[in-house]
Order: sequence, then C-alpha cells, then structure tokens
Amino acid sequence: MEECQRLGLTKFIGVSNFSSKKIEALLAFSTIPPSVNQVEMNPAWQQRQLREFCKSKSIIVNVFSPLGAVGSCWGTNQVMNNEALKQTADAHGETVAQVCLRWIIEQGAIVIAKSFNKERLKENLDIFDWALTDHDYDKINQIPQHRMMPRDEYITPHGPFKTLEELWDE
Repeated sequence: MEECQRLGLTKFIGVSNFSSKKIEALLAFSTIPPSVNQVEMNPAWQQRQLREFCKSKSIIVNVFSPLGAVGSCWGTNQVMNNEALKQTADAHGETVAQVCLRWIIEQGAIVIAKSFNKERLKENLDIFDWALTDHDYDKINQIPQHRMMPRDEYITPHGPFKTLEELWDE
C-alpha cells in the first residue's frame, strides 16, 4: 500500500479492525502510517482506549455497526433496545439511532450509517442541530461494554490467533 501511495494510486492508507497493539506493530516498520482505522464502535462497544490511542497517533477512527448491526450474522439488538439510549432519545425528542450517531460524531469519529430506507437516511442526517448533555454522557458511559462481532472463525490452534484475546489484544 505504501508503494501505491508513492505512485499516486491512492491518497491514503487505511486499516480495519486494528487494535492498539496491532497498530503499534505496524508503525514499527511502516514508513507511511495509516490515516484511518475502521472498527466496530457504538455506545455498547465504545472502544475508549483504542480511540485515545488512534487520536495520539493522528489516526482517524471510522465506525461500522454504529447501531449494533441488527440483522447481520453478528448483530444484536442490545444497542437499539438499550434503556439508557431510549431515555436519552426521548429526552431530546430524537430516535435511539440518532442518539447513537450523535454520540459517535461527538467522539470525533467518522460514521457512515447504512440504510436503504429513505426516511431513515434523512433521519440519520438530522443529528447536527442538537447535542448530548453531561447527564446523557453519564448514562451512556454506564452502558455495559461488549464486542458485537467476536469473529470466532479466526481462532485456530494452528493459526496466528489461538484465542479471542490474542485476536483482539484484550
């Protein structure tokens, strides 16, 4: 990828699902650091440590599964059905999806929410004329954290990752 950038075939280099440890390993030998790291992030998997690490290295965090990936093979309703998020949405007259997207934007991350529904697409854009309060953050910060996408299929006794902890550097 570095050669592609040198040749002008790409402007930026990005990585996906890289933990802080994996980014450190990459930075140890690369000459061009990644500009972006695309990771799962939502109020139920906030990635605080990784976000701070990326910020310290000037790496932009790009978010997938901002609403918990309901309907996908790894998805869950734990984001959209979260009571703290519902209360926050009601307090602002917004939807849970809008609260999640607004929270991600306020974390300094980039989010691209997927929808085929025209009304939801409009709703997803209607997050810039209000802000979360300190009280909202108190609630959101108390949401139990867990990864939606464990990726057990990458774990094998003969491969580079023998446990989920090794895969995700936890």
